[in-house]
Amino acid sequence: MLNALVAALLAVLPLAGPGTIYATDDPFTSERTQWFRDARFGMFIHFGGYSQLEGEYQRSDGSTCQDAEWIMNKCRIPTAEYERLVKSFNPAQFSAKAVVDTARAAGQKYIVITSKHHDGYAMWPTKVNKWSLRDHSAFDRNRDVLAELKAEADRQGIKFGLYYSTWDWHDPDARSAQNFARYKARMRAQLVELIDGYDPALLWFDGDWDTDNPPNPWTKQDGAELESFLRAKDPDLLINNRISKRAPGVKERRVVDGDFGTPEQTFPSAPIDGQLWESCMTIPSKWGYAKWDKNFKSATTLTRNLVDIASRSGNYLLNVGPDKFGRIPAPESDRLRAMGSWLARHGDAVHGSSVASWVADPAWGAVTRKDDKLYLSVYDWSNSLHLKVLEPFDVTSARVLGSSQHVAVVKAGDGYDVKPVGAKTNDVATVIELTVRGEQAAPPGTGEGLRAQYFPTNNWTGTPTTRTDPSLNFAWRFDGDNFSVRWTGFVQPRFSDTYTFLTVSDDIAKVWVDGKLVVDASQAHQVRVDKGTIALQAGKKHAIRVDYAERTGEAHLKLLWSSANQNQQVVPEEQLYTN
Repeated sequence: MLNALVAALLAVLPLAGPGTIYATDDPFTSERTQWFRDARFGMFIHFGGYSQLEGEYQRSDGSTCQDAEWIMNKCRIPTAEYERLVKSFNPAQFSAKAVVDTARAAGQKYIVITSKHHDGYAMWPTKVNKWSLRDHSAFDRNRDVLAELKAEADRQGIKFGLYYSTWDWHDPDARSAQNFARYKARMRAQLVELIDGYDPALLWFDGDWDTDNPPNPWTKQDGAELESFLRAKDPDLLINNRISKRAPGVKERRVVDGDFGTPEQTFPSAPIDGQLWESCMTIPSKWGYAKWDKNFKSATTLTRNLVDIASRSGNYLLNVGPDKFGRIPAPESDRLRAMGSWLARHGDAVHGSSVASWVADPAWGAVTRKDDKLYLSVYDWSNSLHLKVLEPFDVTSARVLGSSQHVAVVKAGDGYDVKPVGAKTNDVATVIELTVRGEQAAPPGTGEGLRAQYFPTNNWTGTPTTRTDPSLNFAWRFDGDNFSVRWTGFVQPRFSDTYTFLTVSDDIAKVWVDGKLVVDASQAHQVRVDKGTIALQAGKKHAIRVDYAERTGEAHLKLLWSSANQNQQVVPEEQLYTN
């Protein structure tokens, strides 16, 4: 009752502090991201006016330039010439049913298709301009490929998402600092069309780098304003981190932008700190269709990538590039269906799974966890597989998925030896399911948050304003400078574990637990993740203090934790106490 009262008061009373709070929820635990966290596997579709060129451009001097979705830029095709080539684009054989059937057969749970790539070409009947599939092609004007795909995805229970590039080579205002506001207005109008017309579950932005070919005036503030605008329009919308702008020469994207990170053509060796993530990759080399691109990855490699990514709590967005007729190339659909054949028998190892923090990542494959199951996906099969244990647990049963063969699990050295008696059941990965029992969690807490003191200076001096903050999950963005906050109270874990506390902050952040300095980010810095570890006892209230100071620029502060038994999350309100 007290928590409900506090929430009600916070909803109606103006909060003291530096400004509007743009952090809407914790993507690691929120209801709106649950489908994304469970899905693990999606289909990316790069399809646009560039598909008409099939990856080749014949110059006037007779030479040939090759690329795919970047062909206009990389081959320096004049705008008028590119418009002439795209005018004959006619993907009449595009079949939404064939695409969604392929995704479903592959075991993919969502689709993200390019609505507008960097060439500015709209794949829907936009009213903003005439540079679109409806108004600048040989395609049937009465057809709408996005509407067709959305309807079929809904029919088959596949989530539907849209890619949109904030960078635009075709619109002259998009590269003009003086006229950029006019372009941004048209861009917002197009995004409203997409949200109102197609109700996407996810918007996947791109074009977030600094460049002069052509210039890209987009800024971090533009990204923050657009993200706020979109969340007001659709609070359930998922947004990727490329909605922002990377600093010149910086490769990594920031964990404070959007709901999830987007490593490209690779994936990390461990879960990403501070943010959900999704790795986007191609089956051949290019994203868009190129008739000369035959460098296809094998179904085995692709499936093992998927399992490795799931074992690190990530998603795999695997791309297809339909040809100029609208067809997914057979080598790509064949590999997707092969992946689906494996998932049909072993999908529990991927869908709804996450990192298995109880064990070390093995050399022979990957391990995922779902509830009381560990899934050992074995790439290199032998009759004895060692599993190094990081957190004690008991194994109550073991089996090979899709087989009746006996599996013995024996304590050995620093973990368990897992000994199946038969041969591997699959050349891609044989999956052994262990039913396990670990530490029993203490009951959920009854906390209401931490005591917060907001100071009018950036050094914790002056007369503070005091309130209770349910959790530490703040994004004030550009709304406040020269302030500081001190949160005090107690944190109560549900497991007796060594916990990693993580701060996502800029400028200054420090965390003490039981008087020990666990996180020390006391030198002014740009947005980053800092972390430290400490052993905590289940059910015990441990004293905690968090100091944060903002001087200039943006203002962000999140406090997360994780342990062998606790997946990464913002420390929840019910585990935080003022006394």
